[in-house]
Amino acid sequence: MDAGILTVAYSPLMPWWVIVAIGAIALAILVFGAVRRARGLILRGLAFAVGLAALANPSLIEEQRETLTDVAVIVADNSLSQNIGDRKARTEAALADLTRRLEALGNLEVRVVHAGNEANAEGTKLFAAIERALSDVPPERVAGAILITDGQVHDAPTADAIRNGAWRGTGDGPVHTLLTGHRNEGDRRVVVVRAPAYGVVGTDLAVTVRIEDATAAPGTMTVLSVVTDGVGERRIRLPVGIDADIPVTIEHGGPTVLELVAEPGRAELTLLNNRAAVVVNGVRDRLRVLLVSGEPHNGERTWRNLLKADPSVDLVHFTILRPPEKQDATPIRELSLIAFPVRQLFEDKLDDFDLIIFDRYAQRGVIPRIYLQNIADYVGYGGAVLVAAGPEDASPSLSLFTTPIAEVLPTIPTGRILTVGFRPQISDVGRRHPVTSDLLPPGVTSPTWGRWFRLIGAQTTGGTTVMEGENGQPLLVLDRVGEGRVAQLLSDQAWLWTRGIEGGGPQAELLRRLAHWLMKEPDLEEEALRAVGLGNRLEISRRTLAPAPVPSVTVTGPDGTEQTVALEPGTGGRSQGAAQVELSGLYRVTDGALTAIAAVGTLNPKENEDLRTTDAVLGPVAEATGGAVVWLAERAVPDVRRVADDREATGRTWIGLRDNESYFVTGVRETPLIPALLALALLIGSLVGAWYREGR
Repeated sequence: MDAGILTVAYSPLMPWWVIVAIGAIALAILVFGAVRRARGLILRGLAFAVGLAALANPSLIEEQRETLTDVAVIVADNSLSQNIGDRKARTEAALADLTRRLEALGNLEVRVVHAGNEANAEGTKLFAAIERALSDVPPERVAGAILITDGQVHDAPTADAIRNGAWRGTGDGPVHTLLTGHRNEGDRRVVVVRAPAYGVVGTDLAVTVRIEDATAAPGTMTVLSVVTDGVGERRIRLPVGIDADIPVTIEHGGPTVLELVAEPGRAELTLLNNRAAVVVNGVRDRLRVLLVSGEPHNGERTWRNLLKADPSVDLVHFTILRPPEKQDATPIRELSLIAFPVRQLFEDKLDDFDLIIFDRYAQRGVIPRIYLQNIADYVGYGGAVLVAAGPEDASPSLSLFTTPIAEVLPTIPTGRILTVGFRPQISDVGRRHPVTSDLLPPGVTSPTWGRWFRLIGAQTTGGTTVMEGENGQPLLVLDRVGEGRVAQLLSDQAWLWTRGIEGGGPQAELLRRLAHWLMKEPDLEEEALRAVGLGNRLEISRRTLAPAPVPSVTVTGPDGTEQTVALEPGTGGRSQGAAQVELSGLYRVTDGALTAIAAVGTLNPKENEDLRTTDAVLGPVAEATGGAVVWLAERAVPDVRRVADDREATGRTWIGLRDNESYFVTGVRETPLIPALLALALLIGSLVGAWYREGR
């Protein structure tokens, strides 16, 4: 508690202009009396003075004040770049020294804040930390702020913003900076100048990058390694300091992750910023499907309606109604049928289709063998064929097995047709295959869907049987041939599910998944390893057809550190796990056979853009606030002094914090200087004295 502070205050009984007017009249009377040499002039003046003083009603104010402590904040930069060299040790030593010195000053509250270590932060934000630390402190109590950092700060206000009052984080207090690194540090980094966010599958794109290196002359050649989705490294020679385009081919839908890694330079602080990442989302152009139907049947519309309902599919549908050997007397000009465009479809435009479906197609000479060979070759080079079998496939003369397509089919027809009711079952492998694993609701082991009443007998020669009919006979067989895929559905009765016979079944989901698996939908891969960054958590999923799940994976962080993550077996051939991560950037996940790349936080964090110590960012802030910039590698931690508002806050060997002399009024006592009775007595006495003096 400080001693009382005395001041004089006035509480006039009349408006001031009335009191002034009365005073002017009184003065005029006194002047007139002086000119006339009137007696008792002094006593009259005393009476006027007492009256005016009484009207002004002065009082003595005594304030009881309590001095308030000022607040200073020390911000220690704990960002990733502070781990380079001896910056971290220098930061800790300076923080301990400053804290000890400031606490010894007295009348000063010291708040220490550690900032910049947020995993997903958009760079190092020290000024946001200052504002949070001082959010409950009035500006007139802020003594200043001291930053211990490498100078790479991404939320610093501009000097103009400080001067015009747009930023008042420290009030009128100075912002001092203690830099932890060295001057003129060298480092190489990869900068992504331009990168497309999306690309159409099968097209080529360009990613523009630049390699910056202050220690290398512009144009110096260096090597950039480009890795796509964790595999297939390309080494490209690029000039330093010059923008260059890197060609990229989008080969699949979904994210395509590019890792760009520059070889080390002559002077390196870290290799973290020698790498950058780009994610391009592949989007498929409209998928083109050719549906070739043979003899009309009840299930023909099932395929047509399913494919027509998919907005991403362009369907070309032909139904062979009049084979070449059929003759009638109808004139050609009166026929509404069109000739089947065999050459255009199976030679000129065959590669334009993503999937070819044969729905109960019978070999009747409509498609010559040479074109059927083209279809077999088309599968080997990456195409897809689905054969929905009917009774024709049991005939030695009509089955596609008697054509060149047989070399890509995973089954051989036995010639038998089962015509009793059976309930389609999912095989053991099918319970782990992405096409069929989710057809049954969770917890259901035996299907209750409707029966089918025809099964084409066949013997598997390869592929994977994911659905079975009566007595374990193959019903749906999937296979990979070369770069392409083949599926055989050995029944034409899926339409029974469509119409809800005996409760129906998941025909739409089954056929949709089947078609998209054939067209290489990434989410339907049998052997897949996926990783997704969710905040500070890396979610990992491994899918396999093998009975034994994958027990664990290895996760490699952006800084090269590795950790092993155990996977918990789940349903549908999936195993899942999670890892806690701290750094933003690319994480590589592998189980030895497959590799997945996941982005956590910002792909190319601002923190990694430039890791060199600099005063370019905080120098203008120090100048605008009256602070100082000190390189700790060149001099010791400066002394700290308290300075008045009108004094400089920095010297050659010291830095200053404002002494605001703030206080809090705890009590006020008011004492009238002219009590009413005293004023009345003085007024009467002076008037009586003046009358008496004049009467003599």
